[in-house]
Amino acid sequence: MQVIADLKALWPLRGFRRLLSVRLVSQCADGMFQVGLATLFFFSPENATTAGGVAAAFAVLLAPFTIVGPWAGVLLDRWPRRQVLLVGNVVRLVLTLATAAVMVTAGVGPAVYVLALVVLSVNRFLLSALSASLPHVVEGRLLLTANSVTPTLGTAANGIGSAVGLVLGWVLPAGSTRDGAALVLASLTMGAAAVVAAGFARDRLGPDEESDAARMTAALLVLLHGLVEGARYLVARRTPGLALGVMAYHRFLYGVVFIASILISRNLLADPADAAQGLATFATVLGATALGFALAIVLTPTLSPRTGLHVWITGCLLLAAVSQGVLAFTYARGPVLAAAALLGLAAQGTKIAVDTIVQRDTGDAYRGRAFALYDVLYNAAFVGAAALAAATLPDTGWSAGLFVVLALGYLVGALGYGLATRRHPVPVPVPAA
Repeated sequence: MQVIADLKALWPLRGFRRLLSVRLVSQCADGMFQVGLATLFFFSPENATTAGGVAAAFAVLLAPFTIVGPWAGVLLDRWPRRQVLLVGNVVRLVLTLATAAVMVTAGVGPAVYVLALVVLSVNRFLLSALSASLPHVVEGRLLLTANSVTPTLGTAANGIGSAVGLVLGWVLPAGSTRDGAALVLASLTMGAAAVVAAGFARDRLGPDEESDAARMTAALLVLLHGLVEGARYLVARRTPGLALGVMAYHRFLYGVVFIASILISRNLLADPADAAQGLATFATVLGATALGFALAIVLTPTLSPRTGLHVWITGCLLLAAVSQGVLAFTYARGPVLAAAALLGLAAQGTKIAVDTIVQRDTGDAYRGRAFALYDVLYNAAFVGAAALAAATLPDTGWSAGLFVVLALGYLVGALGYGLATRRHPVPVPVPAA
């Protein structure tokens, strides 16, 4: 298979191996850190049994990420990205240790939530830096395969970290000491990611143009102007602008489905009074989604070169429509798992293709801003989905009418993107910054 040949070609690239290692270690630490938050917000007995409760928790978690994005874009186009990966992980290490100390000494309170949100915000900054750095270690046709491999393996590493966090929860007695131990282990893993990132030369990951302190200060002062300029570039360039738009649209619809899946797992497929059973059921749904992700990692680099990335994205949106059509008729466990797998394939297949289009068709001077805008749209769409879910979903999570609307939404998205990219299938030349 072509994907196997591409993977064999990728592995000898030393820079790719190191950048992948940074991602895997960093996202493993993310998993350790996030599993406690997920359990607290969504599957503790006293929290998030209603659509409004789940939506509010997601809004609290994701709104700060949306604010981080614009700053990340300007900085990633001017700071050495290797330094971002190194210093960012060190900052996370310190903040995570501070979170553990507050939790053990004062218990869970506002300070813990604020520190946790800052740590997660830094994480989004790091993920943008990893994406913007990839074209500096992989070129040409292999970039598509690299985009298939790195996010999916990163998700797997996050899952491993989450599993470690869950195991600690079983081994250690409940209480602040157990939570503190999990955070200390996460901080040590973040430190390991910083050590791996330090192996890169300072300028190895770009950006291509150097920046002095005066230019940096000016860039921060005109942050809004810079983002508007970046957005105008992407729209004028056509293909990356369309790709970002379809990703935000898909993410909005996916967010509604994700929140519905939590509620269905908690309130329909399990006893609403049994939070542990609800968590186990939702883990099964996530496992089915992960299976779809795994299929996407194989099918996207194998089939999309034959169909073209734009046609592939259109096909993924149509597949997502099918998955929601299934849920419009039933919420039984088997169909829910099948729909989750189909939507996982569609979501990851779309993301791989969009990442590749944005990286391939965006000039390096704008690439950091492109992925920062990507980050803003990605998270803002989910916050918007949370608001819609709170207003439209019943507390059980299942509504036949809503899933019909979601299926139609994906169909409309497929039609719109297909027509737009037929008119503009290639990027339009735009002067560099």
